[in-house]
Amino acid sequence: MRIKKITALAAAALTIPLAACGAGEAGGGGGSAEDYPSETLDWTIAFGPGGGNDIMARTIVDILQQEELYPGNIEVQNREGGSGATGWGYLFSQAGSGYGVSTTSGSFITTPLQADTGWQPTDFTPVCLFATDDALLLVPGSSPIQTWEDWVAAAEGERLVVGGIGTVNVDFIVSSMLAEQAGYEVEYVPFNEEGQLQTSLLSGAVDAMISNPGSILGQVEAGEVRPLITTADQRLEALPDVPTTEELGFENIPSMPRGMILPPKAPAQAQDWWIETMQQVVETEKWQSYVEENYLTEDLRCGEDFTEYLTETQGQFREILEEQGAL
Repeated sequence: MRIKKITALAAAALTIPLAACGAGEAGGGGGSAEDYPSETLDWTIAFGPGGGNDIMARTIVDILQQEELYPGNIEVQNREGGSGATGWGYLFSQAGSGYGVSTTSGSFITTPLQADTGWQPTDFTPVCLFATDDALLLVPGSSPIQTWEDWVAAAEGERLVVGGIGTVNVDFIVSSMLAEQAGYEVEYVPFNEEGQLQTSLLSGAVDAMISNPGSILGQVEAGEVRPLITTADQRLEALPDVPTTEELGFENIPSMPRGMILPPKAPAQAQDWWIETMQQVVETEKWQSYVEENYLTEDLRCGEDFTEYLTETQGQFREILEEQGAL
């Protein structure tokens, strides 16, 4: 049941005709294609500054502005809260508009499973899935725990606390599945943004944290935190001494899906424009550097292909969360 991380290059996907990506199937009107885009873009980041979602969103915005791909102003705002429910709820309220945008993460799939959000992932107009983001379990650099084996031994002796982004999110799933398969119990504490989570780890409020390489590598290199294990398929070039879950015998540990959505029933020309534009974005040198530096696995799926991915992945996450007793 492992969630597959497809490594096909985005460049190959660019040869697919736009219609094959499911463009133009969203509802809504909004004038002719020549009219779009012509207004200020309202960009919502559903989490606080510094996390993987925030980094990806601001990277895309930088590319859009540097390459002059979006002709108007782009207003970016972090609307964190409720494991993403606040931000995506705001976008949901813009139904019918082509001028609201948000990036997605694992919480986009899991939050509606455990809370009455009033929306589901498939309610939104899909743009594209871009990549999946692997996870790390980390302890403070000052911790006596040096290895994964040390962590398991310590966790078997006492109930340790692990922090992550979101209440019932991929971070929670990773932490719970590691504990279950390794044979220890752990307490999970949710946070809304990466900076708060890192501060809590360094202050000793939590014993470990789940994070993504792109969000935490600087602190790893500075010796502030120490990674013990990664969900990547292979050891990361920047962290050659950190073992993978696969090599240690873990199974079905998921990764974080990263993509983009518009409000429900966005005009068809807005969806078409964004799919075509994001296919240009993923070709840029800046995007390729972002993928490489953040150790993402490229997985480009646009339009209805992205919707199908969301449906399938939510079913997989639901099964995992039910197995963990979280639903």
